[in-house]
Amino acid sequence: MSNQNLLLPAGRGLSAAEAEAATPVVKALADPVRLRLLSEVAAHPGGEACVCDISGPFDVSQPTISHHLKVLREAGLVTSERRATWVYYRVNTEALQQLSNLLGNLAAVVGESRSCEVPPSCEVSQ
Repeated sequence: MSNQNLLLPAGRGLSAAEAEAATPVVKALADPVRLRLLSEVAAHPGGEACVCDISGPFDVSQPTISHHLKVLREAGLVTSERRATWVYYRVNTEALQQLSNLLGNLAAVVGESRSCEVPPSCEVSQ
């Protein structure tokens, strides 16, 4: 899957295809363990972490950690490289930037004057 479809032109909502492309990324981040794993990889010195270095703070088994990292990799949020017996993970900054752009564009739509945040027709006069 290409994360290129996560770019959203300002002023319109997501098409069905754009929503379909964004769903695996958003679903991957919806799990607390995966969100923490992504954070651990991102915070690790050098922006790269061996699975053996990041599994310590989690109260789940090593196979479960590997499964969650696989989901993050399949969603395009991390890349991996096997070195001897260990797998090293790196955050895909391009994918995170595209997700940030998507969420930023959605937030921008909410902030537009046509937004329903405080529509003039809904204001209560006293």
